[in-house]
Amino acid sequence: MEWTIQELAARAGVTSRTLRHYDRVGLLPPSRVGANGYRYYNPTAVARLQRILLMRRLGMGLPAIAEVLADEVDACDGLRAHIAALEEERDRVERQIRSVRHTLEALESGAEPRMDVMLAGFNDGYKDEVISRWGERAFQASNDWWHGKTLDQQRAWKQAAEDLVAAWVAAAKAGVSPASEHAQSLAARHVRWLSRIPGTPTAEGDRERSIEMVECLGDMYVDDPRFAGMYDDAMGATLVRDALHVYARTRM
Repeated sequence: MEWTIQELAARAGVTSRTLRHYDRVGLLPPSRVGANGYRYYNPTAVARLQRILLMRRLGMGLPAIAEVLADEVDACDGLRAHIAALEEERDRVERQIRSVRHTLEALESGAEPRMDVMLAGFNDGYKDEVISRWGERAFQASNDWWHGKTLDQQRAWKQAAEDLVAAWVAAAKAGVSPASEHAQSLAARHVRWLSRIPGTPTAEGDRERSIEMVECLGDMYVDDPRFAGMYDDAMGATLVRDALHVYARTRM
């Protein structure tokens, strides 16, 4: 069975122009081109488009999608990953539905809705990353801990984090050395702050995994664009990383 480009565009909810663009950039060539110049797509091509559309919905750009598809040796592996991503999205949406339903029912009955339930499914941005590094239990423990806080407690926690960041920035601007007592006292404060988060190795007293976590976080502050600007500039992030590495190796 084959579809023309117009048929595929209509079924997929995209335009023929989009499919032609995917062909031009090498993402989705047609299965064949007829003598009349028409593009035709078979089930293999449709399965590839399915993957492309999913990754677009996840916010991936075309160059990143091309890299993923180029690395896939087995189309079945790609489809399994597709299913896993959809199931994860379904679970997140189901959590959001339950949380909104809870809020509605509480308001209709005159009760005060629970803050932790109200935000279930809306603050899982780092879920996969935490689980991949530290396990499902670590994510669940820290997630329950955060959503179990009152609004004032959450504000206090965020303020403590902002104060710590400000102290690091000031130290970097003052030219403090990573191995100095000042930097090491900040590193100790940083680790104590981390140890208050349930589910983390530092909270559980696991020395080896705590050292690994602290060094990993230090690297992330420099290497990960989501966090690289947290400490004002590269100099600040580098100080935090180097000081945490020294602290992890010599004082943990």
